[in-house]
Amino acid sequence: MTYSIFALVNPGWEQTRSDEKSRIGVWFAVLSLSMLVLIMYASVLGSLARQWWDDPNYGHSFFVPVVAGYVLWRSRDRWRGRPSRANNFGLAIMLFAIALRILGTLGAELFMVRLSLVILISGIVLFLAGRQALRSVAFPIGYLLFMIPLPAIVYYQLTLPLQLWASRLGATGLVALGIHTVREGNLLFLPNCTLSVVEACSGIRSLLSLLAAAVAYGYLAEQSTWKRSVLAIASIPIAIATNGLRLVATGVLSYFFGPSVDSGTVHVVLGLGFFALACVLILLIHKILGLGLRQQNSARVCI
Repeated sequence: MTYSIFALVNPGWEQTRSDEKSRIGVWFAVLSLSMLVLIMYASVLGSLARQWWDDPNYGHSFFVPVVAGYVLWRSRDRWRGRPSRANNFGLAIMLFAIALRILGTLGAELFMVRLSLVILISGIVLFLAGRQALRSVAFPIGYLLFMIPLPAIVYYQLTLPLQLWASRLGATGLVALGIHTVREGNLLFLPNCTLSVVEACSGIRSLLSLLAAAVAYGYLAEQSTWKRSVLAIASIPIAIATNGLRLVATGVLSYFFGPSVDSGTVHVVLGLGFFALACVLILLIHKILGLGLRQQNSARVCI
């Protein structure tokens, strides 16, 4: 009786009550699936965190979930306003991710197992909220890929060319500064010492970190897709070039003060200093892109 009176007095009350029940149901499903995901991937997340801590190449990965969470919170009004329309295709994606998790575990393929987590999250969002909601949170979910270490075969395919490019840039810079240097592969022979451009000096660490930083910065600071793409692409040659400059600086210091400077505090300071230079160059490129666009707009107004 009471229900009928409310429905007669306020025709929209029944719809509001239905929407509230639907919203509660969605949140209950989200929490339930989140708990299942945490249980299923507890060991995977633990191994990820250990690798981030032990492997300096992936130290930046600690910040990736933080950035993804911040972007998700920052755009909360946009994805909250999307109508929730469950898409059953998300269930197929979830099942695919679980199968990938099982196959990766059986084959001892960590990359496949870790990748399945990101795929599973995408499937859950699509299943519960629909395509529009998935599109609105596509960036923070996709950004989680930066927290997954590269497969070993890809990692070693990248480090060797980077070592050779770094040694070539370092030798060229040292010769330009008047320091006699002979390069043989990844070895730099100076008059008083020999510098070995080992795997850790290849620049893969700064490359991965700078690329992740440039993508996040581009998304947060720029609306234009092509400018975001330029910043992300520019981070690759910038990382390679600044690593070459770091080797030049290391060679100069080793020439004047001995090979002992290529270790300890000096090595860390040089690494941080040239990574900071790379970040400044990214900001400078963004500034130049903005100035160029404003000049074009001013020219059109004058015409």
